[in-house]
Amino acid sequence: MRGQIIRRGGTPTAVTASGFRTARGYDARVEHQFTGPAYTLGVEEELMILDAETFELSNSIETMLEAVVQDSDGEVKPELMESVLEVATWPCKDTAEVARQLTALRSQVQATAAEHGLAIGSAGTHPFAMWEDQRIVARPRYRDLVAALRFVARQELIFGTHVHVGIDDPDKAVHVANGMRVHIPLLVALSANSPFWRADATGLLSTRMPIFRAFPRVGIPPRYDDWEDYARRVQFMVESGVIEDYTYLWYDVRPHPNFGTVEVRALDAQTRVEHSVGLAALIQALVKELSEHFDAGTELSRYPYEMLDENKWLAARHGLDGELVDLPKDERVETKRLARRVLDRMREHAEDLGSTDELGHVEDLLRRGNGATRQVVVYEANHDFREVVSEIVDKTSPTAAL
Repeated sequence: MRGQIIRRGGTPTAVTASGFRTARGYDARVEHQFTGPAYTLGVEEELMILDAETFELSNSIETMLEAVVQDSDGEVKPELMESVLEVATWPCKDTAEVARQLTALRSQVQATAAEHGLAIGSAGTHPFAMWEDQRIVARPRYRDLVAALRFVARQELIFGTHVHVGIDDPDKAVHVANGMRVHIPLLVALSANSPFWRADATGLLSTRMPIFRAFPRVGIPPRYDDWEDYARRVQFMVESGVIEDYTYLWYDVRPHPNFGTVEVRALDAQTRVEHSVGLAALIQALVKELSEHFDAGTELSRYPYEMLDENKWLAARHGLDGELVDLPKDERVETKRLARRVLDRMREHAEDLGSTDELGHVEDLLRRGNGATRQVVVYEANHDFREVVSEIVDKTSPTAAL
């Protein structure tokens, strides 16, 4: 997804030392679509394409794209590697529509996969796959990415869920993105769904987090003063030739000017569609709270960057079974307790948004464990990674019982 960039006079492009195409006389003023309506939603899920018998990843994205029927429930797209498939909803007015579209998209790609001896699974990592066996898709953006980042891009065999929420003002979008930074660790803990990597039990609940951390321009984002500050700093990066446009900022949360949204990118891919929908409902409610905070003219609290980052590490390591620092205090609190406190605060917002039922799916994560915890339970029975992937495939189906 690329933003709209104003260029002066069609100047020929050139490849920078960083591997990205840019142009002399580049004007990086980013046009924005922060015009509303507010609180609309869009969700993107990165899914595994698997061999239905061996449960190994299959480099079969082109087969899937040729066979799948694109319809009114969203879009099916390639990602960096040929064993990854992305489904993306169209803009949704509420979380019920998100649930309907994600259910339809998952059902559609699963049916298509089955016709070709394939299966679809959803988790933050594949438990035993090797990145060395994966092919890069034949698309210029991704080939350029590998050329620029080399090993860092090739080893990025991970799967995430991205949630977009519509915003009706550019300064408000920056305010919301700034305010979401303190909530990222809790969202990582709730969504953690990648305890295995390269046939190894890593001891982390979100192994996806440190893998992606090797990329540049990731993690907790910098704080921006307002839209003008954001645009000026993005412009500086583009004109210096280190990025092509703002979509090369892969932070955990970012304004997405071309879509008119704030995008949260910190979530591991969720095995159960209900959990994707529940987390989208939670993020939507948090965005509403921060938007009202902006409308009231209230300043955001300031937190030390190192503590935001430390909380994120604790969340990736321990998931919901550990503790986080209860900022701005220096006290540690049980992550589940903090989650319940935030969830209780969001209920009124969810009621206003019509998402009370969908927000309730977060309760299932707190009560029965996140995806990582559930994978570990399956693995510990027989220490069989294929059994873990089989369970992932089964529960990725929208018809799987809770």
